[in-house]
Amino acid sequence: MKQNIELPEKSRRQFLTRLATGAAAAGLAAIPTLDLKAENEIKDSFTATGDPDAWFNQVKGKHRIVYDTTGPHEIFPFAWARVFLATNEATGTPASDCGVVVILRHLAICFALDHSIWEKYNLGTVFKVDDAKTNAASKRNPFWKPAAGDYKLPGIGEVKIGINELQADGVMFCVCGAAMSVFSAKLASQMNMKADDVLNEWKAALLPGIQVVPSGVWAVGRAQEHDCKYCFVG
Repeated sequence: MKQNIELPEKSRRQFLTRLATGAAAAGLAAIPTLDLKAENEIKDSFTATGDPDAWFNQVKGKHRIVYDTTGPHEIFPFAWARVFLATNEATGTPASDCGVVVILRHLAICFALDHSIWEKYNLGTVFKVDDAKTNAASKRNPFWKPAAGDYKLPGIGEVKIGINELQADGVMFCVCGAAMSVFSAKLASQMNMKADDVLNEWKAALLPGIQVVPSGVWAVGRAQEHDCKYCFVG
């Protein structure tokens, strides 16, 4: 028999405080202390894009895989999804019979946001993502609607690894709601803005079709419960 266990208020506060401490250790010094308000913001983030459990019920196909993406890692968060589809196609399994989930968490959450947020908050600098054409910090999301020929691989040629291109072939993308709250609060502090305003702006700028989940590690667990084989992107 399953039991629903809810942490008492004190325990939830301790967990969120540890989350903030871990974020500071990862280079987010002086991040505002998280409290139950932040917990509610995380809930609001994922419910705004629908029920994440229902979203995972949409994973389909005989062959299923989840890519756990914790940072930019060059082109690999998107290239590996395309390689999975292409090589399954080559061995007789069409994309329609493959289930691919890409989890954007921790330093990879930037890829869930549109160009306007990249430019306004200098996300290329914050998340250390360079523009391949200029070798400078990117002012746009390089994997949202890339131009033809932007991505080529030796021996293969042009590859369609834009988020929109992968979504067209059934790849599912989700983003960590906890990390969105943490990073938006940090940038709000640095820019003398209200944390709520920044988070709401980020939520409004999510790319079409991207599901917010309570946390990236929550999504890793749910994906495996839906028979997705685990692959770390690094």
